[in-house]
Amino acid sequence: MSQQTPEDGNAVVTVTDLVAGYLPGVNILNGCSIEARPGELIGIIGPNGAGKSTLLKAMFGLVKIHSGRVVVRGRDITGLKANKLVTQGIGFVPQTNNVFATLTIEENMQMGMFQRPKDFKERFDFVTELFPELGKRRQQRAGSLSGGERQMVAMGRALMMDPAVLLLDEPSAGLSPVKQDETFLRVHEINRAGVSVIMVEQNARRCLQICDRAYVLDQGRDAYTGTGRQLLKDPKVIQLYLGTLADTA
Repeated sequence: MSQQTPEDGNAVVTVTDLVAGYLPGVNILNGCSIEARPGELIGIIGPNGAGKSTLLKAMFGLVKIHSGRVVVRGRDITGLKANKLVTQGIGFVPQTNNVFATLTIEENMQMGMFQRPKDFKERFDFVTELFPELGKRRQQRAGSLSGGERQMVAMGRALMMDPAVLLLDEPSAGLSPVKQDETFLRVHEINRAGVSVIMVEQNARRCLQICDRAYVLDQGRDAYTGTGRQLLKDPKVIQLYLGTLADTA
């Protein structure tokens, strides 16, 4: 499978030739291009240091973009700050420090809606329909929750602004195998509810099993792309990036 540049005009998100990095003259992304179409679950995998998390942070205005474009629903949002991007339809769940630990679950959801407080009840009802446990425990402080429960709160808060696309950075990191499976189920439920998802994931095998399409990043570029199943069976991807993780039933 070869590298490709997204050109689909129906894409929810199109990232084209993105060059970005944390320091002037030091680029982590070196011409990365991806897209997510309506209703897709996109996986991003690759070796450590490939630029996977940097890609999401650049899309969300947290890393300086030196060249290239990020387009959401036909609108160029390249370089906009995070607070502006939330109103443009992008939700982001970072890998760590992704909840307000001293606040309750309900207060965390309110923080997710600070730009549209009048819509809180409607969106809270939507989120708790997806994740009923959040409604039942709405007065519990987020700091007392387990890692998997905090991940659910972080996802719920990101959904409060009704994003067109949700960016997830390593949602299963640090979780037990059982909690990882629960997290992937939640991601699938979010996607089935109509939200396009772009997920960076360390568990390459599991990611490729559940995603519609995936990109393998290497040295800041999209080296391979295809459906999850195609990449699981691609000899070059197995040899270079997956190893024993590619064993499938």
